[in-house]
Amino acid sequence: MQSEPSENPDHFKAVAELYHNYLTSILLYVAANKGAEPAGDLSFAMFRHQHLTKFHSSFEKLGVKGKPDAVACAQYHYLSNAIGGVGVEYMYESDRKAWIRFRHPRWIYQGTALAGIPKQVSHGFLKGWYAHNGVTLGNPRLGFVCTSLDTDGQYGFAGYFYEYDHDLTPEERLRFAPGEVAPPFDPALVPELDGGTWPELRLQKANRNYSMDYIKTILPEISNIFGPLDTVWLGGNPAQLIGREMYQQLADWFGVSGESPMDFARLMGAFGAASGDQVSIAETADGAQVSQSTWRLMRDRGVLHPSVFDAWNGLWIGLLAMHNRFLVLDIQARMDHGDEAFIWRIRPRGDAPVW
Repeated sequence: MQSEPSENPDHFKAVAELYHNYLTSILLYVAANKGAEPAGDLSFAMFRHQHLTKFHSSFEKLGVKGKPDAVACAQYHYLSNAIGGVGVEYMYESDRKAWIRFRHPRWIYQGTALAGIPKQVSHGFLKGWYAHNGVTLGNPRLGFVCTSLDTDGQYGFAGYFYEYDHDLTPEERLRFAPGEVAPPFDPALVPELDGGTWPELRLQKANRNYSMDYIKTILPEISNIFGPLDTVWLGGNPAQLIGREMYQQLADWFGVSGESPMDFARLMGAFGAASGDQVSIAETADGAQVSQSTWRLMRDRGVLHPSVFDAWNGLWIGLLAMHNRFLVLDIQARMDHGDEAFIWRIRPRGDAPVW
């Protein structure tokens, strides 16, 4: 049975929320087990990759192309994050100075996670993305001034893009000025997306893609920085934990209520369809089988070490542990090993102990 492409907003939301929580859990897990500086290095690598692949190419899509660089950058971050469901404010001061402020609750550090995120993670995304805007735009005078960081106990993440009168050295592209306060936010003065270009369905898919893109970036970067063995540990363990923690929400969103192998196969099929993948499910003599012939999550990432799949597959292991802990998930084929599809077999555990 082939899962049909989903147009259900709740299904898009389910995909977005799972990957959103997975991202936050990875940052916490790396900080707790590797330390603040390695977590900051991972944040830098993730955001620099995101910046290089998305920033300039999205200017026209968001309608900011042709505006003064400082204004275009601030409006870009306001609009792109709003699409992802992130609370952001934009304040224009001049053609050379434009502010942004990310309100609480912070999307990437949601809930109690904010209390466990070291400030190095924030410094990583500032250096990886915000300080590099001028470089990407070919404007050596454009920098970013950070005036507030929530990981330092301030009023959210805030700052402004500023075009100086001189070319900046690499060290000058990011400056901290905690004594400066962002001006008041006026919702009547913010840019808006073109409703004709961004209909509701496209916005819902973009919100899903926003979360997916972070996982698409961070798992390969874990492999690059920490190596394959640590990728399975640092990416796979939080995947299993988040799968367990979010199972009931996903089951509710996708309308799964039973505990059989086919019920779980339906969950996998529905999730894959909502992610934009081709998935088929079938009942077998001793359980169920799921075949996924595309992996949109890692599309365009090139050749990946198998540890990236092993880490991501932890989500399914964690989800199945809550669906029915007397079932086991076997992998029978893998696209990252050259097969035509990922094929999972869901079957009873047998006589092995259930942990």
